[in-house]
Amino acid sequence: MQSKLNFYDVLHPCPQTKGIDVVSTLQHFAIVTYAVHPSRLEHLLPKRFKLDTVEIEGETKALLSVVPFYDLDFRPALLNFPKLSMGQTNYRIYVVDTKTGEKVVWFIGTTLDSWSTVVPAWVWKLPWYRGKIDFDCNYDEKRKLYRDYSMTTTSDWAPAHLKLTQEENIPFVLEGFTDEESALAFLTHPLTGYYHRRDTKVGTYAVWHERLQVKPAKLISAHFELLSRMNILTQKEQQHPHSVLVQAETEFTIFLPPKIVRK
Repeated sequence: MQSKLNFYDVLHPCPQTKGIDVVSTLQHFAIVTYAVHPSRLEHLLPKRFKLDTVEIEGETKALLSVVPFYDLDFRPALLNFPKLSMGQTNYRIYVVDTKTGEKVVWFIGTTLDSWSTVVPAWVWKLPWYRGKIDFDCNYDEKRKLYRDYSMTTTSDWAPAHLKLTQEENIPFVLEGFTDEESALAFLTHPLTGYYHRRDTKVGTYAVWHERLQVKPAKLISAHFELLSRMNILTQKEQQHPHSVLVQAETEFTIFLPPKIVRK
């Protein structure tokens, strides 16, 4: 069982933006999390990082999230232009940085629907890949719920399809945590990410956002080819997530450029 977490301990004011830092309004923001046997993920991590596990029905599980969203107005933090709009999907594992003790995420990679993929992929050597991402969503403004949420990615690296829906009063079911706040702080608020660069070095970058106001959703169907190909989750297992959380809109600040991690 994870120890208790409080948002009081993880929330902090946004650091001063500078240089090429960017901000973006994210629409159709979803976190689809799976509980996975640690042996399927441990080999992906450098020695510095360890899986941040939970206990579910007496079994130790690692947690991995697929996070799709639409960047409505990706723009420099110090200016209001130029603005880019594009779909994006992140594949990330919840881990602990054993050097600092910080709860962070390890990025397997990202699919981005934009020509601008060339900058993170080839200039900064991030594991970002081009893909065409389409959202087809019916959001009920009055009830603040998605009647229908559909995301489709056409990509050589990570084709995907996701269908969700929401109903009134769906309860939070967040196994492996002492309480709802601990679970939400864990799942929604890691602000630092690490990854293997395309040159095999370890890279890192940070984000900032307010406390997310996510609501639970119901999975109708999911197909994440990357997770199947990497033998992380079978297609059948992908139909049974640990949790599905959705927020119609939020804003993120991304601190750039990414950095290489020095040993």
